[in-house]
Amino acid sequence: MDGLLLFDKPEACTSNQALQYLKKLFGAQKAGHTGTLDPLATGILPICFGKTTKVAHRLLGSDKTYQVTVALGIRTATGDREGAVIQKQNVPVLNDERIESVLEQFRGDIEQIPPMFSALKVKGQRLYQLARKGIVIPRLPRMVRIYELQCISKEQQDNTLDLIVRCGKGTYIRALVDDIGEALGCGAHVKALRRTRVGDFKVEHSYTIATLEQVKAREGFLGLRKVLHLPEEIMVTI
Repeated sequence: MDGLLLFDKPEACTSNQALQYLKKLFGAQKAGHTGTLDPLATGILPICFGKTTKVAHRLLGSDKTYQVTVALGIRTATGDREGAVIQKQNVPVLNDERIESVLEQFRGDIEQIPPMFSALKVKGQRLYQLARKGIVIPRLPRMVRIYELQCISKEQQDNTLDLIVRCGKGTYIRALVDDIGEALGCGAHVKALRRTRVGDFKVEHSYTIATLEQVKAREGFLGLRKVLHLPEEIMVTI
């Protein structure tokens, strides 16, 4: 079983759980994903099977696009809605000009401090493992690139913003949102997150669990092979 699956990851599922489920569904011995999505996040998660894993690193380095709903006025320990509240502030009236002036600060090459609740390893330990023990350690800032950052809607009554973010490798959307909240003077966290694009691959061309199970029930493993992008197709795309 060789090829690339464009999987639409559901919420409340880790990237590794999705990978293990798909390995079993496809009867694959070798598989890997190309960039972790948080359990809260949904959207496109490319899965490489068999020989295709050899080009997975190319997708890891591709730019990615997200749609994120930002909840203003509350900071959390994890930077998203699943974390404990660590700060509450009043949300000022935000006009389009104020929002744009803040977003402009985060376009281009910026420094970003990786969040404690992340899979980044420090001295052999994942940061989130330390964070769950209440341990916070200094993290060095890293340069990341934000190609596009736009506010597509705002709800003053609900204190939320909807943003489109297109970014380079290694960008933490939760850290970006936390920094934007600080710059707006009220704090913020990620309420919802959906990855809509990885490189040239779009989420509208990806497959859900329900669709894949229907394909297998109707056509078996032969049908599942048909949904995969062949290794030679991937080389052209990336």
